[in-house]
Amino acid sequence: MAQHNDRILRHAGIDRLFHWLMAAIMTVLLVTSLLPVIGVHFAWYTIHWVAGLLLTAVILLHIVRALFWQRPATMLTLNGDDLAGRRAGKYTLPQKLMHLAWTVAVLVAIVTGLLLLRKAGVPFLARDPYARPLAIWGFLTLLHDLAALLSVFLILVHVYFGILPEKRAYLRAMVRGWIARGDLKAEHDLERVDRGD
Repeated sequence: MAQHNDRILRHAGIDRLFHWLMAAIMTVLLVTSLLPVIGVHFAWYTIHWVAGLLLTAVILLHIVRALFWQRPATMLTLNGDDLAGRRAGKYTLPQKLMHLAWTVAVLVAIVTGLLLLRKAGVPFLARDPYARPLAIWGFLTLLHDLAALLSVFLILVHVYFGILPEKRAYLRAMVRGWIARGDLKAEHDLERVDRGD
């Protein structure tokens, strides 16, 4: 991890862009899917599937970046250090578990959303509600909706912990990229952080 005096680079600009772009897309997806359920009617479907395709593209780019330009092991959950109770490297165990939950929610939403496009129809894919049995469409819809509900829960948890005074340094790091070494001392092993673990 690059450092400058007391500052440690926590998130590169491209990673911060990914985070905030994903946050914006997720907001659009949740607004277009949940508002009609509570009675706010508008032409939501096109906005929803376009945002879903954008989310898919952003996630694919993130996966490629994570695999080839970053160290995926820093985000792997429950490695030996986590199980041994050692102080964290770059990410704490709760941060790793949050990432894992987001991975499950977003990948389930993407896969089911792409499959559901066939039922509803989009300009590049003809509508065919008979392509799968009704029970399969129902199961896909259920999984898609559960992924959306999990996303709402994760957003609430993420925002809550982001505004807690003792966690606000992480939020500042997601805005400006760096974090003060002193803000990491309580929960992180600074030698591991310096090594990029």
